[in-house]
Parts: sequence; structure tokens; C-alpha cells
Amino acid sequence: MQYFSTNFKLGILGGGQLGKMLLSECAKFDIYTIVLDPSKDAPCSNLASEFFVGDLMDYDTVLNFGKKADLITIEIENVNADALEKLESLGKKVHPSSKNIKTIQHKGLQKLFYKENNLPTSDFKIHASLKSIEQDVLANKLTYPFIWKSTQFGYDGKGVKIVENNDQLKKLPNLECIVEEKIKIQKELSIIVARNKSNEESNFPIVEMEFNQQSNLVEQVICPANITQSIQETASKIAINLSRSLNNIGLLAIEMFLTQDNKVLINEIAPRPHNSGHHTIECCHTSQFEQHLRSILNLPLGDTSIKIPGIMLNLVGENKVEGNVVYENIEEVMKLQGVTLHIYGKRKSRLNRKMGHITIANKNINDAIEISKEIKKIIKVTAK
Repeated sequence: MQYFSTNFKLGILGGGQLGKMLLSECAKFDIYTIVLDPSKDAPCSNLASEFFVGDLMDYDTVLNFGKKADLITIEIENVNADALEKLESLGKKVHPSSKNIKTIQHKGLQKLFYKENNLPTSDFKIHASLKSIEQDVLANKLTYPFIWKSTQFGYDGKGVKIVENNDQLKKLPNLECIVEEKIKIQKELSIIVARNKSNEESNFPIVEMEFNQQSNLVEQVICPANITQSIQETASKIAINLSRSLNNIGLLAIEMFLTQDNKVLINEIAPRPHNSGHHTIECCHTSQFEQHLRSILNLPLGDTSIKIPGIMLNLVGENKVEGNVVYENIEEVMKLQGVTLHIYGKRKSRLNRKMGHITIANKNINDAIEISKEIKKIIKVTAK
């Protein structure tokens, strides 16, 4: 099928910043796009060929939207997967598949999938309620500290808690969850894999993720990761095996733990472009967004090798009260060497909301790290 400058329509569920950056690649290839998002002011609203406002979790809304497209993809997992399953039965192409979205939407099903397919992950148990956890603690089947995660609707650090004592346990919400052992880790890594229908596979260089301890959000991404060749090969093999096990078409972003004893464990996955891949726009020959497009359209996959090392810094809201966004000292940051600014187009800033990112490209990764430290001191995202 011809996708370029034709009547072909690509449907994208979700109109946030990931969709916005994906639309840039669609524009490059002159691919007609339709986007669905709950907000009329979403970042994609003025960039898509057609933009629709609607609830991504509503069955009829997603079904009717999908009927307008020739192929449907996502930029967020919180969508009505039953509607996507129906669209598949009607002959529509959906990548990632509704089956994979259902697995990934539920953290318990994710972890069971790893276990069933002999993929390394931390020990875990699914609990139906808070009482179930309390019973395991009383029976000495569970000891502090441990990681609590809601099985559904968690993102950007939400729905995840480190539980260290009974008082913290009692404050948890009473809902289905998983409890994981707290792993002693050296680094948190991420790798993004692409597969197409022709069974072509590729992966981007592994990156390190550094998290803000208060918000549990990714603060910066370092490319390439400072790890041994042996660990690179192990992580890449695990990532490819995971993508094959899911028979995933498109991108699969895999967050991993590197433990103190050099084991690589899968933490969580996302079947779409990912925050840990934004640097690829400047740092790699093919960006994650172009690669996602290539893979879901079954086009030849692009070269994922590094053109230049780099750091990606997230710009998040620091204001506790929501208001019109103000970016302080942006001009000063833009004077620095190798800096590229990405503003997502969200008019309202609030605490820990992702508002943009900055990439620092530099032949010397240590120089990029030093520039990133300088930027953190200068820039501020707030509201008026």
C-alpha cells in the first residue's frame, strides 16, 4: 500500500506530546493523520490532519473513531482495548494489538507474562485487596520494605509506593495491586525495540534513566548507558525475546533494573514511543518516532545507531497550583552548546506535569552531563 500523499489515514489514539512528535514524522512523509484525545487543547490538536475530541476509554467513541482510519496506533495505553479488538475483527489493522494492550494495561498480567515466558523479572504476588497484603505481613510471608503497585491506571510515578512499615501500609488504597520485592539496583536502564510484519527487528542503544526521588519521575536520560558490553548484550537479548514473545508490531519500550550483582530484570514495558527515547530525535540516525511509523506501516526499519551522545532532561511543572505556564530562563539555556528545546504545547502547568524536554548533544558524554547540571540550576517551569 502507498502511504505517502494518498488517501491512507493513520489513526492515533491520544493527542499528547508523544503524538505531537509522531505527527512531525507523519508530516515529513505526508501521511494523513486523524487523532482522538479527551482535550480540545491537546498538543496534537492543531497539527493532525483531523482532530477529534472524545473519551479514549469509551467503547463506542474508540470504535467509531477507528472506523475512520486504515490503521490505528496509540500514544497512550489507557484506551478501550475491547473496541480495538472489535476493529481488528472488522479487518482494521491495529498496532500494537488489542491483546498486547490488554496485557500491558494490567501490571499483574504483565508480570505473569514474563514468568510464563521465562523472562527475568523481580519476585511478585498479585493481591486482590489491602487486607490480603496485611495477612501476608502478619503471617511473615512478606517483609518490609517492598514495592506496591496498582495493577491498573498507574503512570509517571503514580500508583507506585515504597512501603517500609505498618503505618505506610495502612495508608495504601484498597484495590487490586501487585507487591514486588525491593531490588538493590545499580542502575535503571531502558531499551526500545522495533519490529515490523516482515520480522525485521532493531533496537536503540541502551540508556540510563535517573529519577527524581520525590516525584518518582524520570529526571534525565543518558545515552549511551555506561555499562559493559556483556550487560548490553544480555539486555538486548532479553528485549528482543520479549518483543518476539508478544509478537509485537511497532515499538516496545522496556524499563529494566541492573541489580547489584549484575543481573538484568524487566521492570515495566510500553508498546509505543517512550519518554526514555526522546533523545533519539537529535542523537540517532532514526528517531524513535520515525521508527514506530516505519514498523507499524511495515516499511524498512531505520538505522538506530548513535550520531552523537546526549542527555535528555524532562521539563516538569514545579507549581503546586495549576496556572498558565511560564518557562523561566529559556533564552539562557538556548545559548548553551548542543542544546535543543522541545515545548509540548500544554498551556497549563501543574506540579510534576511533563511540559517539555531538553536534549544536550555532545561528542563527550561527560561534557553533556556537566551542561545538564548547569541547565538544572537555571531553568524553572512554573505558572502565573
